[in-house]
Amino acid sequence: MTYRMVDLIQKKRDSGEFSQAEIDWMIENYVKGIVPDYQMSALAMAIYFKGMTTVETAYLTMAMVHSGKEFDLTDISGIKVDKHSTGGVGDKVTLILAPLVASFGVPVAKMSGRGLGHTGGTLDKLESIPGFKFEKTEKEFIDQVKETGIAIIGQSDELVKADKLLYALRDVTATVDIIPLIASSVMSKKIAAGSDAILLDVTVGDGAFMKSVEDARLLAQTMVDLGKSIGRETVAVITNMSQPLGFAIGNRNEMTEAVHTLQGKAPKEFQEFIAVLAQIMLQLAGLEKSIPEILEHFTNGLAYGKFVEMVKAQGGDPTAFDYLTAPLQVKYQVEIKADKSGFISEEKALGIGLLAMKLGAGRATKTDDIDFEAGVTLTKKVGDKVSAGEVIAQLYSNREIPDELVAEFNDSLVISDQQVHQKEILEIIR
Repeated sequence: MTYRMVDLIQKKRDSGEFSQAEIDWMIENYVKGIVPDYQMSALAMAIYFKGMTTVETAYLTMAMVHSGKEFDLTDISGIKVDKHSTGGVGDKVTLILAPLVASFGVPVAKMSGRGLGHTGGTLDKLESIPGFKFEKTEKEFIDQVKETGIAIIGQSDELVKADKLLYALRDVTATVDIIPLIASSVMSKKIAAGSDAILLDVTVGDGAFMKSVEDARLLAQTMVDLGKSIGRETVAVITNMSQPLGFAIGNRNEMTEAVHTLQGKAPKEFQEFIAVLAQIMLQLAGLEKSIPEILEHFTNGLAYGKFVEMVKAQGGDPTAFDYLTAPLQVKYQVEIKADKSGFISEEKALGIGLLAMKLGAGRATKTDDIDFEAGVTLTKKVGDKVSAGEVIAQLYSNREIPDELVAEFNDSLVISDQQVHQKEILEIIR
């Protein structure tokens, strides 16, 4: 059946609910170029004000899935579990979580993206390992997972074509923050990538896209309901991003922190945070493990061994692990010292993330190059006691570090007389 786009825009403007046929027609003809950007922009704005039901969002998600290539992972035995994070500052979770889960024999076939903003994405961080390759054909991707149990590659350009077009449009029309469109964007990519079950890390706070727990909960529940409505077991975890995750914000320094965590050398609280996420992923794959059993894979070398196996399978230099734990090679380094004694009560993730970008660790535009050595390494986190004159952070860059950037860091940090504590995991939505 053929529709008129103007009629569909008016239907949503007047609070109507789309049928599957109407949504399929819109997405198919938008990808073909028959529906122009200006009409899709009008529709996005109508959705912004009138919303979409879970059923409509499910129809939209699957229409987007079918707009491009779909990966078939059925040749890989077992339940394939994928993980997605809505992003944040210092988010190196995938680098640790994927090999940890794979070390229990659960296949991890993951597609990741580059970063645009504070620091690099998962691919940029992996690319700081000399020789590491993330471009693989579907067959090479599947063969590696069958052989090693894990692969992390770049997202295929053929995957979910509608999402690429629609996201670029939303980005310039003030229609990014629409929960049905965020949910369909995330879930269409996860479904097209071929996973059987999905763990969603929905970050909330200063350094996250969602600023309130209420908004994060709504997005998380929408995606969980969406996943289940199309037959994918889905669990969401709402995590705190009011301060950077871990101590490193950058690329190679985040890889170093990931390696240390895989080797059991990270702070206990951070290891336990990763272990809880791993426990959920293992449960999704039908494997019940206690937190102590999971933590043991950090100390007995199994998690780190799986990481090494993946890096070698993807062309990474076997001698790179000495490089990853060596001091950062930069022209400029500045120590930040506490101006008074007390407790760290705030480390504003967004401010620190933007500072890391200005040091060279992230991209302001898609064409910017990333300096893998640049970044920020914290020595104290929220709740920690500090003394006046004690080093609380270090800035690294191959660009000169002016006083204004030091001031930006100081503006992002608050020392008070009262000790506060922050939880990493705020809610789990099943």
